[in-house]
Amino acid sequence: MRGLRRWIGVGAALGVIVALVPVVRGSIAIDAPLRKLSNAVGASPKSKEPPKLEGLDLLRLDLRPQRVMAPLKDGQVAELTLDPVVQRAARAQMQKYRVPESGVVVMDVRTGKLLAYASHVNQGEAFDVNVRAEAPAASVFKVITGAALVERAGMTSESEQCYHGGKSRILPDELVDDPRRDKWCATLGIAMGRSLNVVFGRMAQKHLTPEDVAQMGGAFGFGAPLPFAVPNEAPKIEIPQEALEFARASAGFWHTTMSPLLGASIAQTVANGGVTLEPRVVAAVSRGGEEVWREEREPRVLRRAIKPETAAQVSRMMRETVANGSAFKSFHDAKGKPYLPGVVVAGKTGTLTDYKLNRFYTWFVGFAPADAPEIAISTLVVNTPEWQIKAPQLAREVLRAYFEKKGLTSQRLATAEP
Repeated sequence: MRGLRRWIGVGAALGVIVALVPVVRGSIAIDAPLRKLSNAVGASPKSKEPPKLEGLDLLRLDLRPQRVMAPLKDGQVAELTLDPVVQRAARAQMQKYRVPESGVVVMDVRTGKLLAYASHVNQGEAFDVNVRAEAPAASVFKVITGAALVERAGMTSESEQCYHGGKSRILPDELVDDPRRDKWCATLGIAMGRSLNVVFGRMAQKHLTPEDVAQMGGAFGFGAPLPFAVPNEAPKIEIPQEALEFARASAGFWHTTMSPLLGASIAQTVANGGVTLEPRVVAAVSRGGEEVWREEREPRVLRRAIKPETAAQVSRMMRETVANGSAFKSFHDAKGKPYLPGVVVAGKTGTLTDYKLNRFYTWFVGFAPADAPEIAISTLVVNTPEWQIKAPQLAREVLRAYFEKKGLTSQRLATAEP
């Protein structure tokens, strides 16, 4: 980010539009209540800036009955914001199914505090999956394109597009309106829920520019690392200007990557009415058994990424994913009964296969309850061609643990197998 002052950088030689995101402001001016909250950071006389968290290793967690701790340098210990129950549930699922690589991040929608942060590598040297932006964003990027269609093109979840083809890829002729071949029609909400690639490709090509999509990606955090307690990679976004590849990128075909940490931030932003909060994971620091610092600052607003009305429309679209779309089977049994009765979940799945590397990426990014959001969740599962669990099923089990703790007993929550 050194020396950069604009949102958009144009890679003329590459024919791509690259998004850049500022740390504290988004594409829309922060309104008065948010500015007041943002300015309150550090204002309380009891509140101190956090110490340097040197040596913080989120792979070396000490799960205690009531707390989760992590070591720091110089004999200091960090008490984390993580919920031991939710954290154990995430770990248990990863270990049970021996997922080759997976990451889970659960965030409190209103405070930005992380409630779970689990990373798993089944073989080889361990690394923090949650901060790597190596995985393709896949169809999760439809959340970004959907927000751009609402905010820049005035569309809603009920806007309709007729189409043909586009089930697994987008061909040039599928982007051309043809009344003779366009036998199916879908609203933008249904297209989000069922991940209809050609609908997003057509709508983006008709109503958006590469700059629109890149700017919206920047508003959601693509293009720069998140302010966080440990270093994290910048999610890639390179939106092609060539028409076909622009349509494909808008639907989530390559050109963008992200980390599970960013996935949780995207879901938190939509659930929080378009306001992005800084993710926090350290609650206190102690040395020799004596507390030397405790987090007492207000939640820190990073930016207003999208307008409240845009967030409301995108939220409606994301409900379709679990209610009738690509995550329906993961959240319902064979008779259509929900595994989490009484809990409406909004989300977006993503699936892409890298055949050269033999890696099968699946995502689930979402929040619950959809009508009164409490937590945002991001799960990534990287499988080989043989797999036992995908990201939506992993997300379901983590959400199960959270809501069971909230009072939904195991008798009310139905059991499920992947």
